[in-house]
Formats: sequence, structure tokens, C-alpha cells
Amino acid sequence: MPLDSALNSLGFAKPPAQTRVVVAMSGGVDSSVVAAQLAEEGYDVVGVTLQLYDHGAALAKKGACCAGRDIHDARRVAEEMGFPHYVLDYENTFREAVIDEFADSYLAGATPVPCIRCNERVKFKDLLETAKDLDADCMATGHYIQRQMGDAKAELHSAADSNRDQSYFLFSTTQEQLDYLRFPLGHLKSKDETRALASKYGLSVADKPDSQDICFVPDGNYAKLIEKLRPGSAEAGDIVDVDGNVLGTHKGVIHYTVGQRRGLGIGGLADPLYVVKLDVDKKHVIVGPRDMLATRRVPIREINWLGDTKFTDMKERSIMVRVRSTRPPTDAILRPISETEAEVELMVAEQGVSPGQACVFYDPDSTRVLGGGWIWRGA
Repeated sequence: MPLDSALNSLGFAKPPAQTRVVVAMSGGVDSSVVAAQLAEEGYDVVGVTLQLYDHGAALAKKGACCAGRDIHDARRVAEEMGFPHYVLDYENTFREAVIDEFADSYLAGATPVPCIRCNERVKFKDLLETAKDLDADCMATGHYIQRQMGDAKAELHSAADSNRDQSYFLFSTTQEQLDYLRFPLGHLKSKDETRALASKYGLSVADKPDSQDICFVPDGNYAKLIEKLRPGSAEAGDIVDVDGNVLGTHKGVIHYTVGQRRGLGIGGLADPLYVVKLDVDKKHVIVGPRDMLATRRVPIREINWLGDTKFTDMKERSIMVRVRSTRPPTDAILRPISETEAEVELMVAEQGVSPGQACVFYDPDSTRVLGGGWIWRGA
């Protein structure tokens, strides 16, 4: 739906100069472009960067969001574009809301997605409230997702660039949050367009590489972090088949994920084996043939629903779902159980569906994101 000509580009019926927008700045090119673009358009921009963990220990680690280098880069962009910039210490909040759960989920045999919890519990909760305290009309981020005005309310839609789409990580955005948030990059067709804008504005981060790993695990070694956070968590145990036969030993369940094939140390078998389940209590890594990874029925809880009708008013609904960020949406049937629980039936079985991952709902007839929930036990 096109914006009314009386509204500015952020959807407010007043001049940009009278519209305050807090921009969540990670120090990367995406959020920097958002801040620079809005500043150039004349908005009252306030940049905010979150210090999420000990950035002193991460100064030399490239590819880590919100580390010391990134805070410096965000501050420099604000200076270049002439708007105020603040750094907020969210270390305690981040540790309690994201890192602790990440460690405990891994210890429970799940495959957590901490970036979703960070958006849900820190950026779109505490930071959003801070933006309101600063009397901002809205908060903007550099996420690749679209906010569109529907007939009834603001809607969440996938990004125009499917390769950059971040809807999987933003499914838990509530309607109240969506009303306040803006995503100025969601309509861009490629990351090249973003970098071109960064060059246009003369930003020092124009050629900065994208972050690849979870911000607080910049080297990608999850098990090492969990051992540090939860001493004694890497206890050895047995690798067993589905009948309980011992095939080998392992150095800790936290080193394995459902669907894993490499690094099991049980070679010499006729057919390849995959991790099909983790039994934390028995310290067992259970392996089996690939077809045992196939799942069609997926139990979901902690559902966030963004559809137009009440979630429990429907018996079932044909939708598209994603059960991991790297896979395209697939056909499914959604069956509500309560306001926060449901079962999803996949039309084609997916392999490696694991507790701790998100299941995100999409409208099969449009780009709209209908919400989603968390996969909470093996199907």
C-alpha cells in the first residue's frame, strides 16, 4: 500500500525534522546506512549501540557484532553524519537473557538460535523501551525484512532479497513492537545496493565485511564457550545406535548436534550414520541412518501470531514454514492447540528438525510473515 503523500517516509504526518528516530547501530554497514540515509533525509536521528559483552576481550576479533571495534565504527559514522550517538551497557541483560539460555539449551541437547532471543529480549524489548524514553517516534534497524501497512494493521513481510532475508530471526516480533519499528533496507534487491549507498554517503564502513558467527562466539567454537560458562559440562559418554549398542565414545554431548555426520569417530561402517538424538541424562549420542532424521509432525510452543484472525479461532490452516534459517519455506498445515502451542504437519518430511530451533510461519499467497514458535521436543 503506497504511503499517503502527507506522510513522511517513516509514515508520520509531520516533517522529517520533527520526527525523532532511534537507530540501533551495530557498527556494520547495514545499520550505518540506515542511520546515514535517515540523517540525510533530515530526520532527528539518535544512534544507539549496545555493548553486549566484554568488548575489551573481543577487540581483535573481526566479524563479531557489538565488539569494541564495532562500537568505534558506529561512533565514527555518527560523527561523519552529524548526529548524536550513545553506547549502552547491556552486558548483564544480554548474559541473563541470551547467553545463559544458549548454554543451558545446548546442555539440554537442543540447538538454540540466540540471535532470535537477542532480538526478542534485548533489541526489541529493552532497547525499544529506551527509544521511547528518548521520545523517539520510532526505532529503525538494519535488518533485511519489510514492514508494510495492510488493511488492518502493520504487517511483517520477507525482504525483497531472499538471500538476505532475516524473517526467520524476527518471527517473535510482536504487533506492538512492529507498530513502532521501521526497516528501511527491506526493499533493497541486493547487498550491493546497500554498499553503494554506504559509498554514496562516504561511510568509513562501506567495505566492512559482514559478521558471520554468533556475536559472543566469534570463533564459532560453541563447545569451548559452554565449557567455560558451565564447568564440567563436557563429560565423556557413549555413542550408541538406536538399539543401545555402544559404537564408540565421545568427549561431551555439547560437541554434537542432531543431523551431524562428520566427526563422530566411528568409521568403518557400511552405511554412514548421523546423530539422530542426544540423551543428556545418559550422556548418549544416539546415531542412526539418514532416514531416521526425517520428520513431518513438529510440536511448537511460545507462539507469536501476527495474523489477522485470532490464533485459536481456526481449526487448521495451510501455510508455509521454515524450520531452519538456511532452508526455503515449505508447505505445511498449522493446527493450533492453545494460544501459544500448535502442531505443524510438513507436507514433505524435513531432516534434522531439532528442539531449540524456530518454526516460522508464512502466508502461502504473499510474502507476509505470520509469526512462528519454538520447536520444543523431538517429533
